[in-house]
Amino acid sequence: MRVDKYLWCIRYFKTRLLASEACKKGHVRINNVIIKPSKEIFGGELIFLRKNQINYALEVLDIPENRIGAKLVTLYVNDKTPKSEFEKDELLKYAKDHYRKKGTGRPTKKDRRDIDDYLH
Repeated sequence: MRVDKYLWCIRYFKTRLLASEACKKGHVRINNVIIKPSKEIFGGELIFLRKNQINYALEVLDIPENRIGAKLVTLYVNDKTPKSEFEKDELLKYAKDHYRKKGTGRPTKKDRRDIDDYLH
């Protein structure tokens, strides 16, 4: 099975086009080699995937026939992503709050809604 179709089947990407674009941009690697979307994938291989600033490490257990339900994903892939990657994501969420100080610059959509609620 093609690697872009596999990533779509195990629900790491919403569409197959997004999966193939990630491969073309170099976000998907097998054994530390950047691959094309048409690369055939087999059981036992390690896939390294960068998505939303998280580096996933996935072990291919089996190849599904077609797109599977979310509950069945664990039958086809073993997620070996270290917990430190998810902790970095949490730190990034906190860091984004400090880019703009309150009261400076143009109000965000949330700020505008709060102002409207206060005035009405």
